[in-house]
Amino acid sequence: MTYSERTGPGSGVGVLGGDAQNDRERVAAISAAIACVAVVGIGLSLSIPLLSIEMERRGASSTLIGLNTAMAGISSICIVPFVPRIASRIGVVPLLTLAVIVSAACLVAFPLLPGIAAWFPLRFVFSAGLGALFVLSEYWINAAAPPERRGLVLGIYTTVLALGFAVGPLLLALVGTMGPWPYVTGAGLVLAGLLPVLLARGLSPTVEGGTGRGVFGYLRLAPAALFAALAYGAVETGIFAILPLYGLRIGYDAQGAAGLVSLIALGNVLFQIPFGWLADRFDRTLVLLGTSLGCALGSALIPVASTSGTALGILLFLWGGLAGTLYTVGLATLGARVSAADLAGANATFVVLYNVGLILGPPVIGGGLDLMPPDGFAYALLALFLAYAIPLTGSLRRGRRRPPP
Repeated sequence: MTYSERTGPGSGVGVLGGDAQNDRERVAAISAAIACVAVVGIGLSLSIPLLSIEMERRGASSTLIGLNTAMAGISSICIVPFVPRIASRIGVVPLLTLAVIVSAACLVAFPLLPGIAAWFPLRFVFSAGLGALFVLSEYWINAAAPPERRGLVLGIYTTVLALGFAVGPLLLALVGTMGPWPYVTGAGLVLAGLLPVLLARGLSPTVEGGTGRGVFGYLRLAPAALFAALAYGAVETGIFAILPLYGLRIGYDAQGAAGLVSLIALGNVLFQIPFGWLADRFDRTLVLLGTSLGCALGSALIPVASTSGTALGILLFLWGGLAGTLYTVGLATLGARVSAADLAGANATFVVLYNVGLILGPPVIGGGLDLMPPDGFAYALLALFLAYAIPLTGSLRRGRRRPPP
């Protein structure tokens, strides 16, 4: 009998209660999935700036670099919906293994290809492997997490992932951006993510056949959770891409503008576990609503705080950390809202909508900055958070009238 059959979602066996063997298996399974994603996150965060730098070195325009980077979102939207079906046929660990190997091989292949044109299909395949890896790892974590501790577990996961993404650029500074070594280093880190998965392969969950829902079917089932992924994807990319430009517009130099992004990232790391803990003790949809309204208020205060460097720094730290919890609490809400049979498909939809947000966010926020410089940046963010918070209120009312599955 597999781990998921003994202690699947909704079983009620928690880390702080239940059979000791099951507790140990839960901890081992969750640790393996988190370690896998953390190590791969390091390799991924090393590769993203590396590929951009190499394309610029080869004479590519900023537009071309942006289009190549966008292949990641397009790939995930095209491939990720099929991941649960494939995993149900060949298993979670075999598909995870294939995804890791494909991603590592693609990373090594980038410097070997002479023309930039070939980087577009290669980036598509590379991102498809990473998309499958994240879907399966998050499904594994959500399936193994005890229901009463799901928010805390996912808070730990997103914190570790954020730390992994912070380490990658530091490693790039050590190994440099010239020659094959940065690519080999990134590929080695991605492959290292296989070790914890293989050690815990007997504890991997089984992907059930599901109910055949499509993306819109899952949206009707768990709109609050899934639109949290869309909102966060849009805001996250917009923040990291457009905030430095906003900093330049209000008088910061390049180094100071980049430092504003660091404050967002620091808040993102520190807020995940506390809000995961809150999501286990209060209505998760209510936590999402409070978070989105708090972020809307923070967005409205950016123009006021921009007159003081200290006030802006504090606001960005608090506001950025709060915004980052949409992903954690949304994922926890999804795990609580859908049945075990639908969890893999719902997780795939979550990742798809996150990637849709990645594509939509920068044009909306950048367009706001261009239309109403410089405060249009803040007003566009305000509009995005309100666009999520207003229908969330209706979802909260409907959710209270019907029991969870």
